Parts: sequence; structure tokens; C-alpha cells
Amino acid sequence: MSDQTSEQDAVAQPGVAPSARRTAGTMFAALYGELVPHAWRDPASEHDAYQLFHQRSLAMGWLDDRAGAEEVSAAGRRTHAAPGLWAMNDAGWSHPLAAPRPNLISWFQVEVSALPDDRPLPVQPFLRCAQDTTERVGAVRLTAVQILLPVQGIEASARPPYALVPSMRTSDWFGECDPQARVPVKVRIDGGVDRSIPMVAPQLARHVVPADQNVFAGEIDEVLPLREFPAPPFDDRFWNGPPLHGMTLSGELAEWSCDAVGWLAATVADSAAHLGIHTPVLFTVLQG
Repeated sequence: MSDQTSEQDAVAQPGVAPSARRTAGTMFAALYGELVPHAWRDPASEHDAYQLFHQRSLAMGWLDDRAGAEEVSAAGRRTHAAPGLWAMNDAGWSHPLAAPRPNLISWFQVEVSALPDDRPLPVQPFLRCAQDTTERVGAVRLTAVQILLPVQGIEASARPPYALVPSMRTSDWFGECDPQARVPVKVRIDGGVDRSIPMVAPQLARHVVPADQNVFAGEIDEVLPLREFPAPPFDDRFWNGPPLHGMTLSGELAEWSCDAVGWLAATVADSAAHLGIHTPVLFTVLQG
């Protein structure tokens, strides 16, 4: 956005917010591209990435603030709170661990609530909220989206037969997309130091690109180098980094949107869990 970095941005470090509640794990999203700030916006505004994302999550009914409600209720001021999809951890416009290229324009970190047996990771609403927050402060042109998926929090054995990969039940949402909106993409699915993903790459590709959906079409790409994808803007100790063992897919996405990227990411997460992956997975999509 600008060269100025807020105090919160300067000290921000990924981490898991303490919680006594069972959760699916930490989910982190990084948006890359160009952000042209609105001319009317004050760069020193108190409405930073954290505050805006928190407000948007709360407004949409996606924020799990039960822990905060418990603290407040002890003082006799509040007694009710909805469970929500995630608890807020952190956010920022820039990050001290981000590489200079590609350009990071915003990042968001949440603790995902425990998942119902027939629901996917809430990647679509998470990215929707991230995009809404970023667009609130300026005009956005996305070139890449990166998400740390807490695959270890998915209990694949608990999935009912009709929802082994829950996102597949909603693929028709993209059925009314303009055919001209289809865009070429490169997808990286990485397990870090864990070697599980390359071992199941052919099976994972078949799960992610079944014949009965038209959201994403693609195949394994063994030529595209890893350096084409941005390094994650967090320490390797935050997950299973560095990104060493994964797979790459080249193909077409129904549209270039956080909605379609979120659907694909949720599909990858459930497919990986179904194939026995039990570690965080770094998922990156590049346009073009």
C-alpha cells in the first residue's frame, strides 16, 4: 500500500492464538499483486488490516469470539456469542518476513474452528473476507494467492459418504460463469519437509480434477520450477517449511477470483486429508 508500516505490521509474527477450545488449526492467507490506495484514505488511519478484517468477519457472522465473550461475561456485561468459523489472530498490509517479489499487499491469520463432518475448511469465506478488507482501502489487482491450509485438522474418516470432499457439492455455483472468464493458472501444493504429497501426487491430481466439475481443469506439471512461486511470508518453524516436497498443476480456473481460488484450496485440503496427509499444506495459485 505504502512504504510506511504500522507498529502492528512491524512486529507481527505468525503464531497460534492460545485457546482452550478444540480447533482445526491455523490458516494463513497472503494476497500478492498491486494495491493502489484510495485517494481519500488517510495512511495513518486507525482502521488497519486487523481491525477491518475483524469487523468484516463479525458483520458476516464468521467470527468465533466465544473466548472473548467468556472474558467479558465474567464482568457481567455479556453472556452470548456465536461459534463462527474462525477466531482472529493477526493481519497486516506488509510483513517483515515477506520477500521483495512478488509484492505482498495484505495477509491474514486465523484459528479455524473445529469442522463439522460434512463441511470443508472455510477457505472461501476466509478469502472473501480478506479480499473485502483489502479492497476497502484501495483498488486491487491480484496476481497470486497463497494459503496455509491446516489439513491436519480435517478428520477425513468422519466424512459422510455424500461429502468425502464437501466442496464438490457446490461446484455448480461456478456453472453460470462467463466462459470467457476462464483463466490459466499455476498451482503449487507443498508439504514442506514432509514427503507425503509427491508420493500421492497422481491420486491427488485425480481427486482435485474429477470429470464431474468444471471449476478447475489441469494436470501435473513437472517442468515449472519451484522458484516461480513466492516463498511464504512466515518462518519455516511456523509449519513444515521450507517448501521442498510438493507438486505443481497447470490448468484453467473458472474465473480469477478469491471465490474460485478458495473453492480449489478447500478441494485440495479435503482431497489431501482423504489420501492420508496429516500436516499443514502450503497452497499457492499464480495467474497466467
